[in-house]
This record gives sequence, structure tokens and C-alpha cells, in this order.
Amino acid sequence: MDAFIVDGIRTPIGSFGGSLSPVRADDLAALVLRELRHRNANVDFSQIADVVLGCANQAGEDNRNVARMATLLADYPLNVPAETTNRLCASGLSAVYQSARALAVGDGVLAVAGGVEHMTRAPYVMSKTSKAFGTDAQLYDSSFGWRFVNPAMKAKYGTDAMGETAENLVDRYGISREDQDAYAVRSQQRAAAAAEFLAGERVAVPLPQRKGDPILFNTDEFAKPSTTVEGLAALRPAFRPQNGTVTAGNASGLNDGAAALLLASEQGLKDHNLQPLVRMVSGAAAGVEPRTMGIGPVPASQLALQRAGLTLDQMDLIELNEAFAAQVLACTRALGLDDLDHRINPNGGALALGHPLGMSGARLALTAARNLAQSGKRYALVTMCIGVGQGYAVVLERV
Repeated sequence: MDAFIVDGIRTPIGSFGGSLSPVRADDLAALVLRELRHRNANVDFSQIADVVLGCANQAGEDNRNVARMATLLADYPLNVPAETTNRLCASGLSAVYQSARALAVGDGVLAVAGGVEHMTRAPYVMSKTSKAFGTDAQLYDSSFGWRFVNPAMKAKYGTDAMGETAENLVDRYGISREDQDAYAVRSQQRAAAAAEFLAGERVAVPLPQRKGDPILFNTDEFAKPSTTVEGLAALRPAFRPQNGTVTAGNASGLNDGAAALLLASEQGLKDHNLQPLVRMVSGAAAGVEPRTMGIGPVPASQLALQRAGLTLDQMDLIELNEAFAAQVLACTRALGLDDLDHRINPNGGALALGHPLGMSGARLALTAARNLAQSGKRYALVTMCIGVGQGYAVVLERV
């Protein structure tokens, strides 16, 4: 049996400390779940087999199964269950493929999948002391990065920051600062050119005001369309003060956002008279060295393509999450792709739009599905690198 993506919606992506700051993570997720239901009023949502949302943090207002909290806040029927899944940066994509596999084996006819991340509102977290009245408590900002590290993990694999893992790829693959900055500018330019297309996948978020009605926010505010190569060249390295190449301009940001997609089996399409965007063809996860986690899309993509019985040359669209320009270039070159390949992120990527961890994979799947449906092209590869050394990939086919 097959599984299909039928529809999807996402919030605009907020900058760290930006416009979405006053909105809770569970409310952000509930907003897209509610909108998805409104957009599909002909669907009996009591038939949803499961709601699966990706979320990487789960330490604050996204705690204790934010998917279930958001489903309830969105007024879904009480019989609809929900699960939160965590594969760090690929949590949203993993949620989508996990849901598709469930439908494909007959575990229901309808499902909802997506992701949420509110990096702005991620809390500080503190450990307990090792003994009563101890003084060895540890305090971390949970917005991003390692915390409460196992000493054995650090000794065996290192605990390089994400930006440092990108610099490791620079060392290994000889990627220049100039090429990174040029790629980052292209991402900004493509996102700006695709503004109308991207607006079609967003729903406005009401922002409460002290006085008066809420203001509707509907802009991917992390984007910087006026970015130039000259401007990026003036930025200082962010992770290696001496001889570093990764900067705030050629890296994705800390961001806020949520997305939700409606999936159906063949029977679900028939039962609810639904027209799908794409068929889920295959998917794969792969492990790589944590110090070079950004290369994860290479083995994951190769495995997903192998399972689909397809080749990279047959892909009409490649959505490769832009954690860092260096990471994207390392992957594309390892896959034998040209830096200027028109198939790669034609609507821009995370360097321009931002990277709310748990949401990003669902956004990529939604963007790819809509792109295939509107362009009439056939196949898309969606792939992401993952912190602590993994990659994830799925193949989609327009139907």
C-alpha cells in the first residue's frame, strides 16, 4: 500500500527573540493543526490514526508530549492520539515518514504529521546536585547545543558545537569561505524570488497586544534579501577566531515555527475524496561521525534512492536543509553535484528562511510536495543532516 501527502500548512518562521516570542510552543503547534483541519473541512478528523510532531527540545512549554497537548488545544476529537518524536534536526521529517509508513502497512487511513520548535522560549535547565546541599549544579541554556554531556561521550566522539562540525567539513573537503558566502547569497536571492510561492504555504499567527486586537504576523522574518557577497565577507568567523570560515551569514539561525501535514492511504483518499500532492516513495536514516555530522545527507540519500530504485539524476528537485553553507557544499560535492545545480533548494533554504529544528523537516517536505505539484515535475529528494552524526532522506513522487 502507498501513503500520500495531501495538504500542509506552516507558520512563518520567526527570528530568535523576534515576532513569535510571545507565542507558546504548544499554541504555535495547535495553530497549524487547527488550520489544517479548517482547510480540510470535508475530512472526518476522528478518523486520524495518529498525530506525530517532531520536536528537538521538549524542555519547556513543549514538554510532556507537546503533540498531544497541541492536538487537544486544537480541539481535535479526543479519540485522536498523538506522539512527539525527536531526531533532533530531522524530527519533523522523521515524523512525516514515520506516519507514512504506518499508513502504508494499514495502521489507519489518515494521519497528521509535522513539527514545532520554539528556540526563543527554550528555558534554562539546571541539574540537581550530586548530594544534599551540594554546589555542583549545572545550568544550561537549552535553546541549542550540548548539555549534561556524558564524559564518556566527549572522550570517544568529542562534543563539537554545530558550527565547529561545519568547520571540520571545511577542513576535510577544502571548502573556501568565498564559496560558502556565494552559496548563502544565492539562498537569500532564491527565497526572495520565491516570496509568492512561500506565502502559499503559510498561515498568519495572531500576536496578542496589550491594547486592541491581535496583530497578524505572516513574514519569514529571518530572511535578509539585501544580503551581498561583500557584506558577508566583512563578517567575522563565529566558531574559529583564527582561520575560521563559518559566520553568522553563511549559517542558519535559531528560529521559531511549526508545520502540519495531512497524509492519507489509498483508502483514505477514496473515503474522503482527497487529491494528493505526492506519494511517499522511500526513506532512510544513516549514521555518520558526530564531528562531521553535516555529511549525513550523503549516505541517507544514497540509501533512500537505492530503496526507491532511482538515481540522483532522476531527481527533479533536491531539498537539502541548509544548516551551514559549508555543510551543503560538502554534501553536494560528495554526491557529485555542481554548486550551481538548479535543482537544489530553488526556493531558498534555511540560510535565508531559518531552521526551527523540529519543524524544518516538515517544512522541507511541504515545500517539496507543493513544488512538484505546481511545476508538474516528478521526483524530489528531501534530505537533512542531524546533530550527533546522522542523516535523513525521503523520496517523493508527484501523482
